[in-house]
Amino acid sequence: MEQEVIPAPAAAQKGRPREFCVDKALAEALHVFWSKGYDGASMTDLTEAMGITKPSLYAAFGNKEALFHKALDLYEQEKLEYTRAALEQPTARGVAEYYLRGGVDVHAAEGEPHGCMGLISSLACSPEAESIRADVIRRRASSQHALVERFERARAEGDIPAHIDPEGLTSLLYAILQGITVQADAGASREELERLVDTSLALWPSA
Repeated sequence: MEQEVIPAPAAAQKGRPREFCVDKALAEALHVFWSKGYDGASMTDLTEAMGITKPSLYAAFGNKEALFHKALDLYEQEKLEYTRAALEQPTARGVAEYYLRGGVDVHAAEGEPHGCMGLISSLACSPEAESIRADVIRRRASSQHALVERFERARAEGDIPAHIDPEGLTSLLYAILQGITVQADAGASREELERLVDTSLALWPSA
């Protein structure tokens, strides 16, 4: 990703305007939103983590809402790549396994906030931030649609039984993934989450 250096407004400080890396600042904002959710992240939390002033934040990213959308873009790009790679697995069970184990890798990683950034923000979203919730739901629906299409193909190829509903199977997979993110946020160990994945895959419908 190309790094852009933005000078802070001269009025914000004396002497030479401070410069900062937009990419680094956005990455720091991502961690604040990921750990606290949209509503829980204050402007003070964000500016302190990003190492910039409020005028600099507004100049580079717009308002808090716009910053969150950019942070969510980065989150999907860097942390949710496994959801796209899962669709390329040769079997439906392989898709599910890649999806769930990828979820454990991301949402229970050491040194990172636990849980899902989108889920945390959509569950604790004030009426004033309804657009945030709507954006999270829209992104999730797009991801679910891609999974439904993949499982429809698997059913047509005989990879899963003909009586299995691809939409229901997708909903099940999402419910398990959400369970992983909630349990990770509540302090479940990686071993516990891996055991949940193993048990879920043991129940996978075979053709």
